[in-house]
Amino acid sequence: MLYESFLLIGVLGFAVILPQLLLGMARQSMMQGAWLWLHLFSVLLLYFGWLWKRQGQTLAMQTWKIRLVSANGKALGSRQIVLRYLLAWPSLLLGGIGLLWALADRDRQFLHDRLAGTRLVKLQ
Repeated sequence: MLYESFLLIGVLGFAVILPQLLLGMARQSMMQGAWLWLHLFSVLLLYFGWLWKRQGQTLAMQTWKIRLVSANGKALGSRQIVLRYLLAWPSLLLGGIGLLWALADRDRQFLHDRLAGTRLVKLQ
């Protein structure tokens, strides 16, 4: 997750700062409040969703040789991708409870993976 965070700095830098600069120059104003949060949320959904749908891996997951698949081992559907993304937020923001869940889970899966019908698998 730490490595993924470093990669996200670049993604968010490009996808948020650039539009903010352009808006600021063109309209003398920037996105604020709820619009800015919605933009961030959408950019991250597009980043994760596209990579999970395309190959089941983000750049960090490729490095660590981990792939996201459906619970039955097949490729992810769009519904599962969106559901996992939405469930991951409370899993992280509520003190990481969804991540700590993996310590007690019989398959060592995160809570948001259990609920979304997805799982992380180690590649050989």
